[in-house]
Amino acid sequence: MKKTIMATVFSITVLSAVPFQAAAEEGSQANQLTPSVQEFDKRMTKAWENMNMMHEKMEKIRQAQTAQEQQKLLNEHWATMQNNMQIMHDLWEPGSGMGCCMRNQGKGSGVMKGGPMMGWGHMGGYYSKLTPEQVKQRQYMMDQYVPMQQMMMNHMMQHQKYMWSK
Repeated sequence: MKKTIMATVFSITVLSAVPFQAAAEEGSQANQLTPSVQEFDKRMTKAWENMNMMHEKMEKIRQAQTAQEQQKLLNEHWATMQNNMQIMHDLWEPGSGMGCCMRNQGKGSGVMKGGPMMGWGHMGGYYSKLTPEQVKQRQYMMDQYVPMQQMMMNHMMQHQKYMWSK
């Protein structure tokens, strides 16, 4: 379980870097991948619904009277958290709104293109090809996404606290 939790924390951290990786290679496609704010908002609404369920589950976990009840609620919380991570991951797919650096290969799996992030130099080529409206859209999406990501990390830490306190 600890390995799964650490892998999930790593996944969330990696997802936060996705838009910055391989931006130079994707820069020529920037105008073709106009973000859909409406699609993004639709998916974020679902993510917020899941987040609210996670908050409710965590409150029930705090109030649980027995270890069995707490474990059942922890399992439900984990499943909701996993579902929310998938929704957040899907936000980065091409055509979903924020997707700039992923491409589909095989059976719909997203594969990052390019190498490690090496500073702003790799981003300049990507952002310089965006229209001012696209830059505004991407900033809006990041402003919505990052707080959600922070809450996911907080839930991960709370979940670990209860898993390890047994």
